[in-house]
Amino acid sequence: MFEATSNVTYNTTPPTGALTNSGWEYEGSWQGNFLATPIAPTFFLAANHIGGSVGDVLNLNGFAYHTIAVTNCPNSDLRVWQVAETFPSYAPLYTDSNEVGQLCVVFGRGTQRGNSVTAGSPSQLKGWQWGPGDGVERWGENIVSTIYTDATLGQFLKPNFDRSGITNECTLSVGDSSGAMFIQDGSTWKLAGIHYAVDGPFSLDGTTSNQFDAAIMDMGGLYIPNGVGGWTYVPDQLNDIPTGFYSSRVSSHIAWINSVINFQPGPDMRISNIAPVGADIHISLATGSNRLYLVQSTTDLVTGTWTTVTNNLPGNGGIVIAIDPGATTQPERFYRVQLLQ
Repeated sequence: MFEATSNVTYNTTPPTGALTNSGWEYEGSWQGNFLATPIAPTFFLAANHIGGSVGDVLNLNGFAYHTIAVTNCPNSDLRVWQVAETFPSYAPLYTDSNEVGQLCVVFGRGTQRGNSVTAGSPSQLKGWQWGPGDGVERWGENIVSTIYTDATLGQFLKPNFDRSGITNECTLSVGDSSGAMFIQDGSTWKLAGIHYAVDGPFSLDGTTSNQFDAAIMDMGGLYIPNGVGGWTYVPDQLNDIPTGFYSSRVSSHIAWINSVINFQPGPDMRISNIAPVGADIHISLATGSNRLYLVQSTTDLVTGTWTTVTNNLPGNGGIVIAIDPGATTQPERFYRVQLLQ
């Protein structure tokens, strides 16, 4: 939603001028009306909380891309999906740590502007409730105000929704999840964030029965959740107390992202050693970071059946040991390893 206008057709076509190639061209339809962003020839980045299953399709520029694997980022809302087809182009990633104070362009499919929210004494416009969702892609601008850290989900880029903001001042609403935030690096716009959440809900009287979601420029005079099932009143002040939205910070997870999109099975996926330890056999594997492996065994390479030793064994970029209990009692044993994701 925008601070300056309720026009439902505002910014529904690609940005032009100084904002040409600022990210619109990379946004594909994912999980209904959500968005996702290609980041490598066969990978795209999305928000974890919107779900999805292997086999689902990303639609981008009239083409369908079929997912064949997914990897979840630890301690984050980010997910990297792999597709069977090849993207002709993809978004470069923002790797610097200087996002605060930077202009950002954001994309999403959130709601239209709803009813006005007024509060305070004298009564003042505080913002607008979320209106109807129409699934239309829009773009807006904002300034990254701070880095917010969540104990479970890591770092987020947080812009504020200001009353006297920039020309295309915007905030997010339901439906904007998984859309992208781009920041310019030199002459290139790069993917800096994936949308996660917004501040809210709010209440005019401190009761849950009258709570609402809204794009709020000033929380003064409203009630906000206190985290323990109740509400806290925010005193109205001379200066606005703006709300903001939160996008998962790409730069803080860049090592993990690169470990997924740059990983090639080969030298990393091999059995480096097999050794008896007591009654067990220890199988040493060379692994890639954040990958999952299947280890199987058989007693007959020609006619034998392969049996699972361990499944979903996580890799760490180094040597990982799989244990085959009691295997030293067998006259002979053969092992193989398979990359799961």
